[in-house]
Amino acid sequence: MDEAIEDSVPPPVVGEDFADAVFANEVWEDCAFERCSFVDADLRGLITKNCTFVACDFTGADLSESQHRITAFRQCTFRRADLSESQMHGCSLLGSQFGDCRLRQWQLHDTDLTLVGLSGADLKDSSLSGLRMREANLNESDLRGADLTKCDLTGARMLDARLADADLRGAKLGADALVQADLRGTKVDLEIAVGFAAAHGLVIE
Repeated sequence: MDEAIEDSVPPPVVGEDFADAVFANEVWEDCAFERCSFVDADLRGLITKNCTFVACDFTGADLSESQHRITAFRQCTFRRADLSESQMHGCSLLGSQFGDCRLRQWQLHDTDLTLVGLSGADLKDSSLSGLRMREANLNESDLRGADLTKCDLTGARMLDARLADADLRGAKLGADALVQADLRGTKVDLEIAVGFAAAHGLVIE
């Protein structure tokens, strides 16, 4: 997915300051940005397709109701950003960091969240089914009621993550996560149940 993005985009805009800029409802296609600042930018309703953002800063940016297809946000910073009701289809968020963000009705489809930092994130009732979240930081995140079916959480950090009423059936989950997360009331399949028992020192005969 990332290779296809890189093959079709022009040389990136590097180091530009777009702080406080207004790009609401614009359409960006085949654009590339590297180490650019979008701090406090108005990106409401922005549509991107086949774009890349590398090490860009979206602190305080308003990305609500934006739509992104085949777009990569690699090692980007999202602090106090508003991503409510935004959509990502076939995107990559590899290594990006989120903190104190508004994520209400954030819609993710076929999107790679490997190494993403979502510590303390409010992801209640989110649909994360089938997503790759390998080695993601989900410490203290609120995943109550979330759909995590068939999600790849291999190596994910989930210390004190809350998963009551979440659905983990078919998900891949490491032993550390099974010990660290609060799984009370979580829907699991037999494989996860056995792994949970083994991670807590039970002997199954």
